[in-house]
Amino acid sequence: MIPTPFRARVSGPRSPAPDPVCCLTIAGSDSGGGAGIQADLKTFAALGVHGVSAITALTAQNTRGVNAVLQVPPTHLAAELAALFDDFDIAAVKTGMLGDAQTVRRVARELARRKPRWIVVDPVMVATSGGRLLDQDAVRVLIGELLPLADVLTPNRPEAEALTGINIRTARDARRAGEKLRALGAKAVLLKGGHGRGREVIDRWLDARGMLEIRHPRLPFPVHGTGCTLSAALAAELAKGAAPRTAARRAIALVQRALARAYRPGRGALRVLRQ
Repeated sequence: MIPTPFRARVSGPRSPAPDPVCCLTIAGSDSGGGAGIQADLKTFAALGVHGVSAITALTAQNTRGVNAVLQVPPTHLAAELAALFDDFDIAAVKTGMLGDAQTVRRVARELARRKPRWIVVDPVMVATSGGRLLDQDAVRVLIGELLPLADVLTPNRPEAEALTGINIRTARDARRAGEKLRALGAKAVLLKGGHGRGREVIDRWLDARGMLEIRHPRLPFPVHGTGCTLSAALAAELAKGAAPRTAARRAIALVQRALARAYRPGRGALRVLRQ
């Protein structure tokens, strides 16, 4: 007796499913599974794209904090990127935690040479706790070499302030910061609103057409990995053919759905997103 589900699968000819598009994440590994490469690959899978990864740093971390970071040597990172670009048709790339000036420069030069269709840069300069994740040399390389390649830059408020020198408190401040970031080379900016206050989070999209505000309720608990998931979702939507503003709306909507189902996997206070 053939089980009913199997009979249904073999009862008639079916067209093969189309191959998924491919997205690359260049970022650090989060051993706790809530952010970084791990969050990016889960997001790619949730959105039906094939995810590949080049790891820039190995972290020893959990829901309580980061205990250690080991930077991947630039020569090994170059080998990772060569292996991926030489074999896969990569439609979109997102960058996350890069760590130091050598790594930022290596990534920027490889992306400039390979010219993927879409590049989403999450600058990952300032942690949620306020700690600096890039030194000044690395920030200069980011501004001079990587930011001009970005189709979309996705800073949080402290990162946008560090890149522009503008104290962002109002919508007018956000517009000025977005315009300055676009003047530095980014084609569009998605300024994340999680560091603001009030009952609403306001994400702001800025491009040649102006500024678009996307509002949603603020949730009363700390969450890990929202920035990684957002930039990965944005890259995936762009890779699948969405227009940039549509891709931004869809990426934000995915994060909101994941936030609504966030859970605590460890003993710390942080929750992680459920894709």
